[in-house]
Amino acid sequence: SNEKLENKDNYLKKIKNLGLKELDLHGYTIRDANIAVKDLILKSYNENIKKIKIITGKGMRSKNLENPFNSKDLSILKYAVPDFIQNDKDLMEKIKKIDMDSVKNLNSGEFSIFLKKKK
Repeated sequence: SNEKLENKDNYLKKIKNLGLKELDLHGYTIRDANIAVKDLILKSYNENIKKIKIITGKGMRSKNLENPFNSKDLSILKYAVPDFIQNDKDLMEKIKKIDMDSVKNLNSGEFSIFLKKKK
């Protein structure tokens, strides 16, 4: 085909201009995911980004589901990351809303964070 494909880098620039950032946590440990999300929230808040999309995956392949001594809800990034955010007072002061409906939705492997405007 002679049809040209759009440069994906141009697409990412468009997303940045719309006040949206995205973070894919596939392959992260819970500890590393929490650190990455905290850094992104603080940086995005300082840059007046309005929305952050966090891709956690659904947790369907997590080995933690096989261990009866681990909590299913807190062993998967999908649940652990929002829980970490909600328990961090400094982060919650910068957040307008966390889309918890997406977190609770079994068919969703992502959720959004809406940030307040920097004072």
